[in-house]
Amino acid sequence: MIPDPGLILKSKTLQAELLLLLAAAIWGFAFVAQRLGMEHVGPFTYNGIRFLLGALSLLPLLWLQSRSSTRLSFGGWRSTLAGGLLAGLILFTGASLQQIGIVYTTAGKAGFITGLYVVMVPVLGLLWGQRAPWSTWVGAVLAVMGLYLLTVTEQFTLNEGDRLVLIGAFFWAMHVLAIGWLLGRQNEPILLAFLQFIVCGALSLLMAAFTEVIRWAGIYSGMMPILYGGLLSVGVAYTLQVVAQRDAPPAHTAIILSLETLFAALGGWLWLNEILSGRNVLGCVLMFSGMLLSQLGLGRAAPAPTEPAIVTQALPADDRP
Repeated sequence: MIPDPGLILKSKTLQAELLLLLAAAIWGFAFVAQRLGMEHVGPFTYNGIRFLLGALSLLPLLWLQSRSSTRLSFGGWRSTLAGGLLAGLILFTGASLQQIGIVYTTAGKAGFITGLYVVMVPVLGLLWGQRAPWSTWVGAVLAVMGLYLLTVTEQFTLNEGDRLVLIGAFFWAMHVLAIGWLLGRQNEPILLAFLQFIVCGALSLLMAAFTEVIRWAGIYSGMMPILYGGLLSVGVAYTLQVVAQRDAPPAHTAIILSLETLFAALGGWLWLNEILSGRNVLGCVLMFSGMLLSQLGLGRAAPAPTEPAIVTQALPADDRP
């Protein structure tokens, strides 16, 4: 009996969406790991080790790719190296702001604020002549209203941590645009990801050497959240995303990956005893609605906000920055 092609397609789609849900959960709970890691090491030390571990986790993929693809020419290597440096610098800035800011705010709030990058991307894309549908602008208004309820106090002040995470979200959005532009120039995605992780990790450790006291005892004590952030959050979840996006519909991917913000709030409640007020919850609902509306309007998935943006396919010609 010949299998029904439709059932096979549905089965592959379901498997892909379950993998994306797992990736979203890993990324959401990573905010908890980032908070816990700060109890043992400084933010630059945490990011340095984390992203270098993430780079190491991509070595098997690079090896498999090298066996199945042609070698890059000198010009190709030069372009990819330059792209890795650019992406790594933006990634370092965004990750540093997020990691420092999360010390002064909750994991749940940091997750929702960082998620604003999905609204910032199409808005910033206007600078490169990209068109944004009306739903994106409605989503942006909802997200801003939610941000106000979530972060601004009755005295009209903004928490230091929330402010840093918000600035970091701007750099995450810039990183998405940069990655899309670089992949549109035919750079290898996995090699580009590896190089940017190396750049980010090296710069973070360099900053740590000048601004923090690096102790092996602290690194050992914080090894579990560091390993989670490096191997699971960067390595495993990135691989899940790359594999799953080949079979999952873009709109479904957008919705599932947006659930990362909810997992961040859930993780903060379960493991850090974080509690959101009614005003905060309403802000989260508005922000999540705005992010969903923005992504569905774009009609394609965006990379996860808490991690380096990896786009598995080049942007369409009329959408490139």
